Amino acid sequence: MFIFDLLIIKPLIMKKIVITIIAVIISASSFAQFHVGPQIGYTGSNLSIDKDSISNSLKSNFLVGAFFRFGKKIYVQPEINWLTQGSVFKYPSLGNLSPIEQNIKLNTIQVPVNIGWRIINLKVVNIRLFGGVVANFNTKTTIKTSGGDANYYDALPKEDDFAGIVWQWDAGVGLDVLMFAIDVKYMGGINNILKDFNYNGGTLSSKSNLFMVTLGWKIL
Repeated sequence: MFIFDLLIIKPLIMKKIVITIIAVIISASSFAQFHVGPQIGYTGSNLSIDKDSISNSLKSNFLVGAFFRFGKKIYVQPEINWLTQGSVFKYPSLGNLSPIEQNIKLNTIQVPVNIGWRIINLKVVNIRLFGGVVANFNTKTTIKTSGGDANYYDALPKEDDFAGIVWQWDAGVGLDVLMFAIDVKYMGGINNILKDFNYNGGTLSSKSNLFMVTLGWKIL
């Protein structure tokens, strides 16, 4: 599914991703210490909502990706990850009807760039702190709406109402043991993924927040 999304993503965005990755690899050759490898992980994502009458819930998923790390005590680590973000919006019930629920899924190509500090740096074990910015390229939005009165569905957010590019900040801690790297991080939304949507006489906005745990394998 993500491979298909990668093929249909806007050519200009795809070009920027490829150029960034190539530039990182070329730049890394000038550093004394360089690691690269695949990674897998768990994600817990949530789309915040600015209406008290609408509840939202966490969605769990997995990711696959790759990381590039260069530098010694202070290092830079770009990544590219394929994952799904989203949430479940539950709108207030009307009369005896059940609440309307929207199950929102965002297929995402994610490019974090972090600056880190090895606070403990031993031969076989090191502990790291890091933080940075994250670019999220939304390749496909899927919304499944259920419950309540179907006549109200047209008044709710649609796939085209969600932004194609979303920025986040992130911060976390990492542990390296031999050739394995474990990172735990939190990502908070900077810009709105759903902005000023007209709803019930007002506006509705949402940001994407993400908790992530990854396990990487340093093949270099």
